[in-house]
Amino acid sequence: MADPSSVVVRPARNVLGSLRLPGDKSISHRYAMLAALAEGTTHLENFSRGADCASTLACMEALGAGVTRAAEGGVDIQGIGPALQPPARALDCGNSGSTMRMLAGILAGQRFSSELVGDASLSRRPMARVAEPLRQMGATITCGADGRPPLRITGARLRAMDYTLPVASAQVKTALLFAGLLAEGETSVEEPLRTRDHGELALRAFGAEVTRVRRRASLRGGQKLHAISARVPGDISSAAFFLCAAAIFPDSNLVIDALGMNPTRAALLDVLAAMGARVAVLNLEEHQDELVGTVKVEAGALKGATIAGVQSAALIDELPVLAAIAPYTQDGIEIRDAAELRVKESDRIAAVARNLRAMGAQVEELPDGLRVPGSQPLRGGEVDSAGDHRIAMAFAVAALRASGDTLIRGASAARISFPEFFTLLDAVTQL
Repeated sequence: MADPSSVVVRPARNVLGSLRLPGDKSISHRYAMLAALAEGTTHLENFSRGADCASTLACMEALGAGVTRAAEGGVDIQGIGPALQPPARALDCGNSGSTMRMLAGILAGQRFSSELVGDASLSRRPMARVAEPLRQMGATITCGADGRPPLRITGARLRAMDYTLPVASAQVKTALLFAGLLAEGETSVEEPLRTRDHGELALRAFGAEVTRVRRRASLRGGQKLHAISARVPGDISSAAFFLCAAAIFPDSNLVIDALGMNPTRAALLDVLAAMGARVAVLNLEEHQDELVGTVKVEAGALKGATIAGVQSAALIDELPVLAAIAPYTQDGIEIRDAAELRVKESDRIAAVARNLRAMGAQVEELPDGLRVPGSQPLRGGEVDSAGDHRIAMAFAVAALRASGDTLIRGASAARISFPEFFTLLDAVTQL
């Protein structure tokens, strides 16, 4: 094709089989950063192979950590302790907001100046929410226009603080806890809604004491971290696309092994079950305080759903694919309280609405969400990822039950988080 990043998705008859997915992106980011601050060499298996986590590894390497990549997602990281080395040039976070926000917390406590930059998409994303509390801890941080990247950080001897997040954000919470590790005294972060707790669990895995009371996490500064050997569980946000694909085919049967089942991330399973899909969780175990298990999904008659409030925050990464399959449900899906979707890699609310309309669906775009009626047949057409990995993958799933082929422009954006996506989708779809 003229556009090598385009992919054609053909209608499928069914979704069947078993999968084991690449490592969780959120956990991979956090393990890589803490491994650089730890004493000794950390060995990680099934580390995410997405471009975002590669950006984190490159940044940690530029800050003095030794990084050795092996086959099959293996990574060894030689830590250098809490005092990192000044980078020779600006630290390129690529498309990864996770890298930029969480690494800012570590750099705030270093005794040198650094700059965090990103690609065109990341350079449009807001960073004031992480910069302002880090300034209160003592770092000097300047941003670009309207609080956007690049971030220029002059680290300092940080002061511990007690901070309440004005908006729930696991990335900002993690950044402040990482900064608190390098601060004098005890740092506490309270969040208005419970978000994913991978940062707290990762700190504990590397030997730090972190306490949590309801929505408040606290740790003392000055604690030493120690290298670990761990296998990163499969990414449940990546699994969402396959789980939703299975849910829309009447005779589907899909099993996903070694999947991360952290309770702060598993809300999608509850939503799919409430909508009528048959969901079973098997072989649940605990590794580095993270729950890991096997999930089996078979389709049922999918009813509709209204997703709002705390549930929207818990499902923020999965909302695009839920909206994309909403036409195949009986009653449709309404999403509210998800304005955060407008400042992701794209305006995901607008992108979902635009692509659903391109496939013949009616959809109402709301300031903070979407209303997508059910019982609507979709037709194959041409959709655009807007350079956003989750939009590309969401509409690959929607295309599986459309009448006719669907051309996805910018499908290569999936490489940012999940370069194996289209290969694995082919493996479990019957044409």
